Amino acid sequence: MNPLATSLASALADSLQRLLPANGAPDPLLLAAVGALSDALERGELALDLEGDAPESVPAEAWPQTLLQALEASGWLVAADALEQRPEAPIVHDGRWLRWRRWHLQLRQCLDQLLERAQGQPQPPVAAAALQAAQRQARQAGLDPQQAKAVAAVLEHRLVLLLGGPGTGKTSTVVQLLAAALRQWPAGRIQLAAPTGKAATRLAEAVAGAAGAGQLEPALQARLAAIPCGTLHRLLEAQGEGRFRRGARLPLELDLLVVDETSMVDLPLMAALLAALPPQATLVLVGDAGQLPPVGPGAVLEELCRPERLQQLGGAAVELRTAYRNDGAIAQLAAQLRPQRSGDPLTSLRPTLEALPEQANLRWLEAPPQRLPAAVLEPLRQHQRRLAQLADDPATNPAALLQELEQLIALSPVRQGPWGVEALHRALLGPLLQAPLARWPLGTPVLNRQNRPEQGLANGDIGVLIQRDGERRVLMAGDRLLHPTRLGEAEPALALTVHKAQGSQYQRVLLLVPPSRHGDPRLLYTGLTRARRGVLLVTPEQAP
Repeated sequence: MNPLATSLASALADSLQRLLPANGAPDPLLLAAVGALSDALERGELALDLEGDAPESVPAEAWPQTLLQALEASGWLVAADALEQRPEAPIVHDGRWLRWRRWHLQLRQCLDQLLERAQGQPQPPVAAAALQAAQRQARQAGLDPQQAKAVAAVLEHRLVLLLGGPGTGKTSTVVQLLAAALRQWPAGRIQLAAPTGKAATRLAEAVAGAAGAGQLEPALQARLAAIPCGTLHRLLEAQGEGRFRRGARLPLELDLLVVDETSMVDLPLMAALLAALPPQATLVLVGDAGQLPPVGPGAVLEELCRPERLQQLGGAAVELRTAYRNDGAIAQLAAQLRPQRSGDPLTSLRPTLEALPEQANLRWLEAPPQRLPAAVLEPLRQHQRRLAQLADDPATNPAALLQELEQLIALSPVRQGPWGVEALHRALLGPLLQAPLARWPLGTPVLNRQNRPEQGLANGDIGVLIQRDGERRVLMAGDRLLHPTRLGEAEPALALTVHKAQGSQYQRVLLLVPPSRHGDPRLLYTGLTRARRGVLLVTPEQAP
C-alpha cells in the first residue's frame, strides 16, 4: 500500500473515532476499511466492490461479511435507503458497493440528473414523421440501423449516451446527429467539448472532416464546420481548482452540447457541467467504456454503463458494435481486451500475440525490464532528429511540424521506474532534461500542464520548441508562438503516460508495459487504441 495513503487512512480513522467513537475497543478492521476506501479514491474509484476480491488492506477471510459487521457495530455504516435516519454515518452500503457518504450523495445526485434528462423530451416534442425522416436521411448517408437510432435519439431525449470502440463510426454518427438537430432547430446553439485540449482539437477536426465528406447540404456543412469546440474547463470558465464561473446562477447559453471522450470526465467535473447546463438543453455524451477511467474520483461513464443504468436509460443509450475501420491486429487485441475489467491481460492475450504474422500492424517484443530496449530508443531518436530538422528550418510549414509530432509516441503506464516516462526522457535528453525549457533541443515536444484560458491553452496541449528570428519559441496549434517562460511547468512529451495520451492519436505507438502494472486491462486497451497504423508492444521477458 502507498505509505501516504496508509498515513491518510490512519488520520481519517482517528478522526472518525473522535467524531463517532466505536463501541468498545477499536477494531483493526475499521482502519482496514478506511485504508481500502482511501486507496480506491487514490485510483479514482469511488467505491469498493463487495462482490470483488478483497482489497489489499483487508484480510481475505474478513471480506466482506466480517468487515461489514465491524462497520455496522461501530456505527460508521448506513444503508443507502436509510441515509436520513443516520445522518452521522460516514460510510454508505449501497448493494454491492461501499462508499464514503460525500461521494455517494454526489454520485446519486449526478446520476439522477442524467437519468431525468434521458427520460425528458426536447421542447416542443418532435413529431413522429420528423423522427422517421431523420432516420431515413441517416440511412441514406450510409449509417447502419444502430447509428441511425442514435441520430433519432437526439430528437427524442435530452440526454443521449453514444458508446462504441475505435472504428465503430462514432464521429460519422455525431455528424449526422448534429445535422438532424440543425434541420429540426435551425437556430439551435450548439457546442462541442472534450476533457482535454488535444481531444477537443481532434473532435473539431474529425467533425469538420466528416461533414465535408458526408452527403450533407452545403449550408449544413458550413454550419457544422463552424460549431465551436473547446475543453470543458474553458466552456465552464474555470477559475482555479474545482471552481467555475458558469453554474446555476450563470448557465451556459446552449441548446445542444456534445461531449467526446466522456470516459475521462470525473464526477466533480460532470456535476459542474450539469449545474451549468440549462434544463431544456440536450446533452450528448460520447465515449468508449473500455478506456481508462478518469484520473479524478468517479468514473461517470462506467457508472452509466452498468446494466441496471443502461436499462433505465432505455432508448437514450446506443452502443455501436460494428467495426468499419480495419485496424488489423490492433483491433483484434483491443476487441479481446474491451470486455475485461481485471486480471492479467497479457496472460489472456499471449496466444494471440504468439500467433501474430510478420506483416501484422502490431509487433510484440519481450525484453529485460531493467533497461530500456533499443527497439524503443532508436525510433524515438530518429523522431527527435526529424523534429529538430523541421524546427530549425524557417521555411517549415507550422502545420507540417505539428503533424510530425503525431507520427510517433512512446507510452508507459508509469512515470517512475526503468520503463517509465521519466527514464525515457532521461535517455533522450540527457542532462538537458534538468535545464530550463528554452535550452531543450530544438524540436522537443512540449506538454503544457496547466489550464491557461487567457492564452487559449488547456492542460494536456502539446506544442514544439522552435527557433524563429534567433529566438526560442513554443509553437502551438493555431500557429501560436509562446515564449518558453510562459510555460513554466511544462515537461517534454517525447513520451507520455497512457493517461496523458488519452484523447490523442498517433500514427505509431511504442507501448511499454512494466511488470508492476499488468492488473488493469484498460491500460493496454487505451494504449493500443492510441495508434492509427502500428504498435510495438513491449512486455517483460519471462523468466526461464
